[in-house]
Amino acid sequence: MLKRALPALSLCFLILPALAQTVPTAEPQTPAASTAPQDGADEPVPQTILVSGQRPGPGLWKVSKGEHVMWVFGVQEPLPKNMEWRSKEVERKIAQSQEYLGAPTASISVGWGGVTALPFLVGIKKNPDSATLKDVLPPDLYARWAPLKQKYFGNDDDIERERPVFVAQELYRRALVEAGLHKGPDLRQVLGDMANKHKVKYTSNTVKAELKEPGKAARAFKKGMMEDVPCLAATIGQLETDVEAMRVRANAWAIGELDTIEKLDFSDRESACHNAFLSSAITKLQPELLTIKQRALDGWLVAAEKALENNTSTFALLSMKEVLAPQGALAKLKAKGYTVEKPN
Repeated sequence: MLKRALPALSLCFLILPALAQTVPTAEPQTPAASTAPQDGADEPVPQTILVSGQRPGPGLWKVSKGEHVMWVFGVQEPLPKNMEWRSKEVERKIAQSQEYLGAPTASISVGWGGVTALPFLVGIKKNPDSATLKDVLPPDLYARWAPLKQKYFGNDDDIERERPVFVAQELYRRALVEAGLHKGPDLRQVLGDMANKHKVKYTSNTVKAELKEPGKAARAFKKGMMEDVPCLAATIGQLETDVEAMRVRANAWAIGELDTIEKLDFSDRESACHNAFLSSAITKLQPELLTIKQRALDGWLVAAEKALENNTSTFALLSMKEVLAPQGALAKLKAKGYTVEKPN
């Protein structure tokens, strides 16, 4: 029972959607973490035909300094549900590399002391003081939520008692299925297996933290308020306006259409939901959790520069957002004088 309960307790504190995108469970020795950004749909009929079968994905970004090269693979999620990923070129680059850099991730765990928190987990997803969504959402936002609730939850009124951030997560998950999108193949696992096959040195870029007082954290979380209405608002907004862009982006990644990917904006949902976590009572008890995402990214950048200095060839993972964002990881390396080239 404890083996099941403690991971569940960790999940309760990591279930906030944006954090879960950049903070999966701790990576194993192989570079095989699982992130699960979730996208969704509010349109009844998809406008884009989702690709299926075996696809290569986009090419690799090239970061170089003199004769030293780092090949960067941009991870896109979600992907078309029935897509299988395979790229001989990627495996060749991994085999030729001296080091494999895992993506910047973070892990929050609950040790065996978490058993003290188990009595407080009942109702942890509910709004404080028995409030409902109608009580905590502005009237105009609640009016936008109502048809989505009917579409994805039907007559399940229990969802009305949950905090907006948990509602956003479940709404997003269900819309993802409706849209024909999926977490897709576990690309990190596939790439990690390739690195193991070719005996390439693996460097983890995971920042780990453990809840120091999980019982106290659970009690504080249940009683404390959160600034999580913007998270649900951003989720609803994305489902209202960005579903087709999500499908287009997933297809474009699958078939390697970089020009299409570059023209699409990434939703602000991630930031809104991450900020919900930052406003929770958990981070007030452990302020170091406020910077865990940034510390992971900073660590990746340090590891990347070190690898470029020491290796003739390095293979590295980044989210597609960090690859393309004007202030993303590759932009930061370019600002430091490294040459960054996108795939042909």
